[in-house]
Amino acid sequence: MTGVAVLLGVLLVVAVGAAWYWRGVATAAGAAAAAVAEAPPPGDAESAGSDGERDDLLAERLRAVVDHLQWAVVIWDAEGQEIYRNRVARAMFEARDSQVLVAAAIEELRADALAGRSVRREVDVFGPPVGSFLVVARPFRVRSLDDPGAAGSAGDAGAAQVDGAVAMVEDRTLQRRIETVRRDFVANISHELKTPIGAVGLLAETVIDEPDPAVVERLATRMIAETDRLGRTVDDLLELSSIEFGDDAEFEDVELAALVAEAEDRLGSAPAQAGIEIRRDVPTGVVIHGDRRQLVSALANLVDNAVKYSADGSEITVGATVAGAGEDDPEGTVLLSVADAGIGVPRRDLDRIFERFYRVDRARSRRTGGTGLGLAIVRHVAANHGGDVRVESTEGVGSVFTLVLPPRHSAPPGPPDGSDGGDER
Repeated sequence: MTGVAVLLGVLLVVAVGAAWYWRGVATAAGAAAAAVAEAPPPGDAESAGSDGERDDLLAERLRAVVDHLQWAVVIWDAEGQEIYRNRVARAMFEARDSQVLVAAAIEELRADALAGRSVRREVDVFGPPVGSFLVVARPFRVRSLDDPGAAGSAGDAGAAQVDGAVAMVEDRTLQRRIETVRRDFVANISHELKTPIGAVGLLAETVIDEPDPAVVERLATRMIAETDRLGRTVDDLLELSSIEFGDDAEFEDVELAALVAEAEDRLGSAPAQAGIEIRRDVPTGVVIHGDRRQLVSALANLVDNAVKYSADGSEITVGATVAGAGEDDPEGTVLLSVADAGIGVPRRDLDRIFERFYRVDRARSRRTGGTGLGLAIVRHVAANHGGDVRVESTEGVGSVFTLVLPPRHSAPPGPPDGSDGGDER
């Protein structure tokens, strides 16, 4: 059996379906290689030459297909000589970062696979860059299609002649990251809901045996506050879920000044009660294309955040500019900013404030009734509109949050996958 036939067989299996490879490359690779190698003998030298050219062309095509897979693929012959390595595998072996550990694992598993054993290993690298990889190496035996005993699998390859081995590497970094985000979200939401529910239960038990009407009234007021807090958390979760998946999104032309006014109305009397003045610096006639409900929600959350973390009697500025030609942002980009002179965000927390339920000052957030989901909503609204949200902050001086919206002629992308999120200060 020629090395070309072995390579053709294994490449054919990988190219047709990597899922089949995981289930049993030995049988599939052997059958495919045998189909190529044991074709009817040519009638003359001319046909033999044409068959060889056909095999070479097929091998090149299969190499091109496997080269575009996201998995790394390495193939060895029976002597352990490497006969194929695809693009992703070449990058791993040439890497100068943590991926060299993955390349080392491939080499270590080669001996087991050539000895007839199917082996797998999970490799976690701690960066940079951080990643998680699954390496699987299996032997294969090229078998004749006419052989009645050709129904074996990789598991019994050790009992027969091994004609080579195949290793594949699956990058599971994104999958692990999503699992971590999901697990953290469940833990966080359980904590967020458990706290007010536990407080209501404790207050209710106290009220039952309390004879003093004044104390009962005070406890009842606390119970109302805790149920309001619970309600706000649930409402923000529902709103975040709706925005993440783009439910009922309706894109239309929205006048920016009207959008700012609507967002301020949503805050009610909270700014006035704190003695905070909201100053508008928004040019008239600026129109953006987006979902009105989402944009109002994002801007209201930014202003609400500024109110909660500013000193009484201070000023908040809601401004907007349109990028011109030659600026850093594309011409026509709308930059909607909310600036405050509040407590600011420490530099160490700037990368995390957009995580769900992350709070810089938990005690202050609890006093002001924050749910920890405000900036998550803002970030997802920006993503839904093909934009971004930026933050500049100096601790003790103040913060500027800027919602960056693309020009009107830019089509917004589809809704994000919901694997990441953001949060309040």
